[in-house]
Amino acid sequence: MKAIKPNTNDDWLVVVNPNAGRRKGEKDWGRIAELLEEANISFVSVFTQRKYQAIQLTKKHVEKDYKKIIVVGGDGTLNEVINGVYHQKKYPATEISVGIIPVGTGNDWCRMYGISLDYQEAIKIIAAGTTFIQDAALVHFYDGDMPNSRYLINMAGIGYDALVAQKTNTQKERGKGGPLSYFYNIFYSLFKWNPVNTHIKVDDEKIPANIFSINVGINRFNGNGLKQLPFARPNDGLIDVTIIRKVGKMLVIRSLKKLYDGTFVTLPQVSTHKGQKITIESKNSRKLNLEADGESLGHSPFSFEIIPKAVQMYVPQEAKQQFEQFTPEKQSKAAR
Repeated sequence: MKAIKPNTNDDWLVVVNPNAGRRKGEKDWGRIAELLEEANISFVSVFTQRKYQAIQLTKKHVEKDYKKIIVVGGDGTLNEVINGVYHQKKYPATEISVGIIPVGTGNDWCRMYGISLDYQEAIKIIAAGTTFIQDAALVHFYDGDMPNSRYLINMAGIGYDALVAQKTNTQKERGKGGPLSYFYNIFYSLFKWNPVNTHIKVDDEKIPANIFSINVGINRFNGNGLKQLPFARPNDGLIDVTIIRKVGKMLVIRSLKKLYDGTFVTLPQVSTHKGQKITIESKNSRKLNLEADGESLGHSPFSFEIIPKAVQMYVPQEAKQQFEQFTPEKQSKAAR
């Protein structure tokens, strides 16, 4: 990669994933660049060519004093940029501000904050300059025999959910992904997945369960609008967990609408939890796979830990006001 020019003009770094949204990143970049210029946003753009490259591009540019970043991509690209922010050592992570112009297939982080899929509206949010500091989580997992870790700012899926994501991501890599492919894989994977006996620990609470799926995270949505963590708040200093125990295939199909509005958590097979540290491992030799912010990663055992007030994001003013009404401090005072 060519040498990076230090940022002497307060330029923004724009990280573009040309493959995002079935190559919408590439097709629509010209229009997006024009809109950025019309908004008087001075920027330097870089393009990813392979998986995980956004992590290194972000890290190197932040170390050259690029402290304002715009992601042109989806949830996976946003995740990589956040990991790049945390891998650099020059600035505290919360001194770096990140916005997104969504061109992905799911855009679930944007859904949490009501960020428009219209490019011009998304740029208006960034140009307005309203930022919100949300929590993040760090997940530890394994790649083969090697330990690894990843920061996430939305949600991780384990078990059935990870299988659906894995199949969808494979199709994306072949240029065949899209919202309908995720919906198709929800049904296809039902006949490929068998529940796993699992040890789960949420802080000091031990939860043995024969699990169908587990979701762990900071925000409410994944899978192109599934409300799998309906009680999540992005700034409460806690990780939300939804556990779905062994469940019949027909019940899953009948309950699909409930996955989109979050009411599935009332089913007897489902329980929800909150904590600061989560550990998950299978009881036998069978490994559980993991996806985080839509990206397929490694396998169990897993541990998650909260990072309160971790990342500074550009959001609509009304979203900032909504979530700041219920800070942990205010909740604590209300309880007294």
